[in-house]
Amino acid sequence: MFFLTRHTRLAAAAVLAAGTCFTAAHAADATQWPQQPITLIMGFSAGSGVDVVARTVQTPLSEKLGQPIIIDYKPGAAGNIGSEYVARSKPDGNTLYFGTAATHGSNAALYKNLPFDVEADFVPVAPLIDVANVLTVNPAVIDVSSLEEFVREIKANPGKYNYASTGNGAGTHMAFAEFNARLGLDMVHVPYKSGPEAITSVLRGETCCVMNQVQTMLPHYKQGKVRLLGVTTAQPVQAVSEVPTIASSGLPGTEGFNSSIWFGIFAPKGTDAAIVNKFNQAVRDVLEQPEIRERFLSTGNSIRAETPEQFRQTVHDDRRKWAKVVQDAKVSID
Repeated sequence: MFFLTRHTRLAAAAVLAAGTCFTAAHAADATQWPQQPITLIMGFSAGSGVDVVARTVQTPLSEKLGQPIIIDYKPGAAGNIGSEYVARSKPDGNTLYFGTAATHGSNAALYKNLPFDVEADFVPVAPLIDVANVLTVNPAVIDVSSLEEFVREIKANPGKYNYASTGNGAGTHMAFAEFNARLGLDMVHVPYKSGPEAITSVLRGETCCVMNQVQTMLPHYKQGKVRLLGVTTAQPVQAVSEVPTIASSGLPGTEGFNSSIWFGIFAPKGTDAAIVNKFNQAVRDVLEQPEIRERFLSTGNSIRAETPEQFRQTVHDDRRKWAKVVQDAKVSID
């Protein structure tokens, strides 16, 4: 049998007490968070649809938490550059990531050599919204007024038409890739570095179409510059209620089509649960503000309020969903 000396017992007690004090102090710090400005890393460019959503909640979240929230742009590689930065950041709650169903869903299937794991290296904090994409065409390039006409024209001219996206592996790319795979369409993908660039390419006629967020296409639609043929959600979108869902078109392959994506906030792994819960509650409180709700709903989005645990399950389920889409659509990045 092993016996401790009095000196050893005292030393062990001191170590235990020190550990207890450290844990208590750490917990106290977490409950007092934040004590300095919070940096929200954005993996996409300024002016993109993702950025618009982040800036919508930036000020009310700052007011709720009592500290400024600074958006820091690190675009590139479909959000992977920003993701890697946050994955390697100190888990103190002062550096967070504004992610999407692409950065924490489809990217895991598209990029085989990511230097981080989209689930293991992040703590899901809070989702904000579900985003509806809409199939948008420039009638000067492809003069169609319905989804049926669009599909008929594309099938009659395989390889003729180019579609834009906001980057390889981005949600706009994956939505169109799934659509083409389901309907057997032969189109040329032209990836751009940002949302504004992709939209400009459609407006200029460099590409015929894009599946981009309703909120970013709405101004151009109202000005008569583009036509909206179908939304990617299971249900019609309030902001463009006159536009049918792709799933309701009756075209073979569109049954159950739902390619909406979510936007949400993540922290590096190891972030204290008290910080995660506090930020989650702040997000949920902001989403309950009537002006914020109306702003999102009027631009084609729907509110998604979940606990961190529910959000974690959402991320896990979407990762599996998009892995299947990538496989079925035969999309490859690297």
